Amino acid sequence: MITDNNFTDEPQALSAWRRMSYEEKNRELLERQVALLDLFLSKHAIDRTQYEKSLHDLKDKMKP
Repeated sequence: MITDNNFTDEPQALSAWRRMSYEEKNRELLERQVALLDLFLSKHAIDRTQYEKSLHDLKDKMKP
């Protein structure tokens, strides 16, 4: 679920982000994007077909 804590610019969050590895950052970004897609689907901003295509494309692009 998306919350204000996911997109904070507080110094602690920035510090934690800087300590993350490339793989950890990618995983975090993927989780945020999936949460956003879930939100769009739940609000009927996109349909199931769009959701599935976007999710597939996102996961495909995030492969190492």
